[in-house]
Amino acid sequence: MTVSSFFMPTTNMIGAGAINSIGDQLQGLGSKKVLIVTDAFLSKIGVANRIKKLIEEKGMEAIVFDGAEPNPTDKNVDAGFKVWKKEKCDSLVTLGGGSSHDCGKGIGLLASNGGKIHDYEGIDQSKNPFVPYVAVNTTAGTASEMTRFCIITDTSRKVKMAIVDWRVTAKVSINDPEVMAGMPPGLTAATGMDALTHAVEAYVSTAATPITDAAALMAIELIAEYLPKAVANGDNMVARDRMAYAQFLAGMAFNNASLGYVHAMAHQLGGFYNLPHGVCNAILLPHVEQFNLIGCADKLCDVAVALGENVEGLSTPQAAQRAIDAIKELSASIGIPAGLKDLDVKEKDFEVMAKNAKADACQATNPRTATLEEVIQLFKNAM
Repeated sequence: MTVSSFFMPTTNMIGAGAINSIGDQLQGLGSKKVLIVTDAFLSKIGVANRIKKLIEEKGMEAIVFDGAEPNPTDKNVDAGFKVWKKEKCDSLVTLGGGSSHDCGKGIGLLASNGGKIHDYEGIDQSKNPFVPYVAVNTTAGTASEMTRFCIITDTSRKVKMAIVDWRVTAKVSINDPEVMAGMPPGLTAATGMDALTHAVEAYVSTAATPITDAAALMAIELIAEYLPKAVANGDNMVARDRMAYAQFLAGMAFNNASLGYVHAMAHQLGGFYNLPHGVCNAILLPHVEQFNLIGCADKLCDVAVALGENVEGLSTPQAAQRAIDAIKELSASIGIPAGLKDLDVKEKDFEVMAKNAKADACQATNPRTATLEEVIQLFKNAM
């Protein structure tokens, strides 16, 4: 028997109006001067300033760093850390989707441990306690606000570094569906498919447990029902609320069961081409699960049922195939591109991306081991 670990934030606020508790949460952590890490868009439309005011109303200082780019880089982390040091901050708030959270986690690693962000690639490479940290989520997808994952692009190697460290887990996560209402349909679709990928990969992972299985299946059920509704009408607050729960449940699953080749490969597409992570995951997911089918057909049967498919009377492989077909149908219905060719991906890069995917931490728990040639073929299949 093996010993399983389970990681998640100590406190998790979910629901309309949850954002209003941020000042109290930071006070409880002993914060005095807070660095808010976000992106230029959320800064421009005033969301960052709203958070800043909520913090200042409780007597603390707050500084905004809005340099988190999509697929955040080592340069973004360095720039944010310079602001941290200059302003002598003692606490961290990340505001946004995965890009802001990952960038902020990178800044926090340097603030807590020093060195370069590259020093922390891999699993549990940090040594010191993390700075007081509250993560405010604005998308229903990445779950980075509640995970121990931090994905940073190494600009020199064009590789997304997978940093998996229990110390970067936020002390408090906040998911407020009212903050998510402004997400456009394309972003809603991409982040929702990211959440679905988290749930499916965690469910078929070799490190899955009864706890992660329960979270993953409920996430899949919620996504199947509410993602199309959230894409169709961003003001549907029931759909937004349920997608907030769905992505959080998917985060609970993969934060502890880890992932597989979908993410290992998507990280390379992001590193090479700076492509949207959720879109890459959505395109790759059915192809990787088709490859995985012989190693986890029974679990893919469960995925099919969670997606709403009727598998009565089908053999196990047939029912598993229904899951893969349903994923393709869901992607198409919400406007996800059909293949990597639509994203201008080049076959000449497949070999080096496949080599990097084979070295990615996420591939270790895939239910079927792939050779280099098989990973290259998966990229080709996804074109």
